[in-house]
Amino acid sequence: EVQLVESGGGLVQAGGSLRLSCAASGFTFDDYAIGWFRQAPEKEREGVSSISRSDGSTYYADSVKGRFTISRDNAKNTVYLQMNSLEPEDTAVYYCAADLGFRGEYWYLSYEYDYWGQGTQVTVSS
Repeated sequence: EVQLVESGGGLVQAGGSLRLSCAASGFTFDDYAIGWFRQAPEKEREGVSSISRSDGSTYYADSVKGRFTISRDNAKNTVYLQMNSLEPEDTAVYYCAADLGFRGEYWYLSYEYDYWGQGTQVTVSS
C-alpha cells in the first residue's frame, strides 16, 4: 500500500520555525520526485517546494525562497521541509506528494503528482 505521511506541523509564532517530514512507503522512493504543497482556507492549493529524484535539484515558490529548505534522505524514505522565519501567510495545510515524472521548472503542477499524503496543519500566529 502506497503511503505518504506528513508530520511536524503545529502552532508557532511569527518568526519561528518548524520542520515538516514526509515519510513514504509502498513504492520505490528513489524513483520519485517529492513536492510540498499547501492550501489555506478558501485558497487554491499551491506548490511550495520540490526536490528531484536524481540529482537532488530543488525548486521553491518565490514566496518561500530564502526561508524554506527542502531535503531528502533516501535511506529513510523521507523528505523534509525546514521552514524558518514563518509568517502568518504561511498558515495552511501542508501536503507532500510523489511524482514519477521529471517536471523541472513545472514542478508546481499538482495534477502531475501520483501520490498524496493527508496533510499536516501549520498555523502561524502574529
